[in-house]
Amino acid sequence: MNSRIVIALGGNALGSTPIQQIENVKSAVPHIADMICKGHKVILTHGNGPQVGMINLAFEKGAQKKQEIPQIGLPECSAMSQGYIGYHLKTGIQNELKKRGVNKEAVALITQVEVNKDDPAFATPTKPIGNYYTEEQVKTLKKENPFFTYMEIPKRGYRKTVASPEPIDILEKNSILKLFDSGFIVIACGGGGVPVIKTKNGEYAGIDAVIDKDFSSAVLADLIGADYLMMLTSVPKVYLNFGKENQEEIKEMSADIAQTYCNEGQFGKGSMLPKVQAAIKFIKGKKNRKAFICSLEKVTDAINAKDGTIIY
Repeated sequence: MNSRIVIALGGNALGSTPIQQIENVKSAVPHIADMICKGHKVILTHGNGPQVGMINLAFEKGAQKKQEIPQIGLPECSAMSQGYIGYHLKTGIQNELKKRGVNKEAVALITQVEVNKDDPAFATPTKPIGNYYTEEQVKTLKKENPFFTYMEIPKRGYRKTVASPEPIDILEKNSILKLFDSGFIVIACGGGGVPVIKTKNGEYAGIDAVIDKDFSSAVLADLIGADYLMMLTSVPKVYLNFGKENQEEIKEMSADIAQTYCNEGQFGKGSMLPKVQAAIKFIKGKKNRKAFICSLEKVTDAINAKDGTIIY
C-alpha cells in the first residue's frame, strides 16, 4: 500500500493523568501498529487539552503555595505536555511493534508552530483546555482570575478557554520530513505545536495560546504529501443535529457539502467543527486526498470505507 497517513489522536482519549494515559496508550497502539504492519507510512499527532491544563494548573497552584515554585507560561506547559505524551506514545508503539517482530523506531519531536500575532482569535478565546468544572466551581475560579474565560461543554461541564490562532508554518518541518522519509514513525505537532510568533528582529518567541491540533495536522499532512488525514475522536462518526432527537449520522460527504454544514452551524466549535474544517483544508490542497473522522477502534475499518465518516 505505502499510503502516507497522518493520524491525529485526541487529547481526551489519552486520559487526564499519567497513569491513565499509559493504560490508554496501551489500548491505542495496537490499532496504530495494525496500520504500520499493513504497509502504511504513519505520522502521529495528538491533542493535549487535559494534559496542558493539568501542567498549567499544577504550576499555578504550586506558585501560590511556595515562593520557590515559579509560574510557567502556557508555551512551556505545551512543550512539557509534548514531551511526556510523546514519551508514552513512542514507548507504547515501539513495544507493540517489537511484539510483532517489526524493527521500526518512533521519534517524538518538540514541535513549534508559527502563528500570526495579529490573528483575530486572540480577541475571542475559544479553545478549551484543562479539567471540567461545575458552574459553581467556575464562579469561584472567575473570582480568583476574572480575566479567564470558560466554555460550557454539553453534558460534561465547563472548561477554561484560550485563544486558538491558525497555524502558518511548522518550524521543524525539515527535520520531520527527513525522519519520516528515512522510515521513522514520527510523533509531531503535539497539542497543535508550541505556538510561536516571529518578532521584529526575525527571532521566534512563544505566545500564550493553544493551536487546534486538527488544523496543525492538516498543515503537517500537506507538508508530507499525505494521502489520508485521519482524525480520531470519541464518537464513531460525524453527525447532523448531534445530541438531538433527529440526530443523523454522516457516512460520507464532499468537501463542498461539509462546508455547507459548517456554514449552517451543524458542528460544535470546540469539538467537531475544527475537525471538519481541517479535513476541508487538507482535501482542497491537492486532488485525490481523503479525510476520515472516526473512533480509534474503527481506524482500520474507516480506511477501508467500512466505518467512520469519509470526507472527499
